Amino acid sequence: MYENLLANVPTDLWIGGKWRKASDGGRFDVTDPATEKTIASVASATVDDAIAAVDAAQAAFEGWAGRKPRERAEILRKAFDLIMRDAERFAKLITLENGKALSDSRGEVAYAAEFFRWYAEEAVRNIGQISMAPASGARIVAQHKPAGVAVLVTPWNFPAAMATRKIGPALAAGCPVVLKPASDTPLTMLALMPALEEAGVPPGVVNVIPSRSSGKVVSAMLHDPRVRVVSFTGSTEVGRKLLHEAADNIVKPAMELGGNAPFLVFEDADIDAAIEGAMIAKMRNMGEACTAANRFYVHEKVHDEFAKKLTAKMSGLKMGNGLDDGVALGPLVNKEGRDKVIELVDDAVAKGGKVLTGGKTPDGPGFFYPATVVTNVPSDAKMFNEEIFGPVAAIQTFKTEDEAIKRANSTEYGLVAYLYTKDLSRGMRVSEKLDFGMIGLNRGLVSDPAAPFGGTKQSGLGREGAAEGMKEFLETQYVSVTW
Repeated sequence: MYENLLANVPTDLWIGGKWRKASDGGRFDVTDPATEKTIASVASATVDDAIAAVDAAQAAFEGWAGRKPRERAEILRKAFDLIMRDAERFAKLITLENGKALSDSRGEVAYAAEFFRWYAEEAVRNIGQISMAPASGARIVAQHKPAGVAVLVTPWNFPAAMATRKIGPALAAGCPVVLKPASDTPLTMLALMPALEEAGVPPGVVNVIPSRSSGKVVSAMLHDPRVRVVSFTGSTEVGRKLLHEAADNIVKPAMELGGNAPFLVFEDADIDAAIEGAMIAKMRNMGEACTAANRFYVHEKVHDEFAKKLTAKMSGLKMGNGLDDGVALGPLVNKEGRDKVIELVDDAVAKGGKVLTGGKTPDGPGFFYPATVVTNVPSDAKMFNEEIFGPVAAIQTFKTEDEAIKRANSTEYGLVAYLYTKDLSRGMRVSEKLDFGMIGLNRGLVSDPAAPFGGTKQSGLGREGAAEGMKEFLETQYVSVTW
């Protein structure tokens, strides 16, 4: 199974348009979470390798920034075409190293490619402005220039999309990048590099350096004065540390951090539609997503119907190796992730929660955990206060709109919230009162390359996607001139 799929996947560092070994020869293993078998050995970048990648990016900066926007756009558009040409190969590789069902991986590839197509269109719309200063009469000329070398740090849950969501706008803006992918899932990005080279991305504009010494490697780059932007997707805990590191050299941060998404179901909701939305919001990528619905607040009048229908849907999911036909639920990415889910479910049950389906780890190899529904979950249960990052739906009831809003907002996170109601007036009113950067109103999916993705509070800084995404890699320059 592995040999054909991995035959042409590079496993070394991609620096300056060339494959190279780690400076100390170090490597680390990549594991298939469905079988727990080693599938590849990948070069592990050192601090010296990281600085070499910054060297390559800086050397490429002037030439890439000087390209006409249309030239950069055409390269990004070709990259989109090439990814879609090989979409099935990329999808299977994602499933192999990440574990998600092949249907999920196919969706991720299309989503990932779309960032290149979207930013191919945005690259030509870096528009400034000219105005007259009211007091002096001088002209105010404002333009947006590429910021410089950008360090990108991406997670394992969407190994393609979380990287293209950063690479696309950076390249559109004129910035070269050094990407440090997650150690659990480095293969997808390494496999993408030949496609970017074929698309016409010049040497040094995109560099990829997997590493088991992530902290040291990223820290060294953030303390290099040539690095001007850091874009990170991952946990709030790690984000805080990177913000401290970035502060030393005043590196511009873009942070997409953790979430604890509430999913509100009001008494007038279309329950069948809410169930369909819940399955997307909860089970996309097996719940291993910062946007995953974490806390279900269901009006007491419709709780029983919602819980019964959700249980039927969840219990009907076929679990197994994500590469097998008909599988909808693959393994979690690693043992630590599965153990955390086990701990959260056990904690909820010990505090009075009732398991309606799932809740027991299957025998055999692989980091599997079944789709699980827990109702009567108390507010002090860990799963209501931490990201579950697994296929577990935790349900509480509520009585009033104000109560639902208050409980939904009772978290340090503010990434995304979902709500279902047939009353559009209520939907918009509640949306405005929810302290979250994104709202899914009668929708279980909010992610879109054309939309500004990001959160409030401790869920991050800045936005990815839309026009805002490119601005994270631009600096505004003002020229005062009289003519």
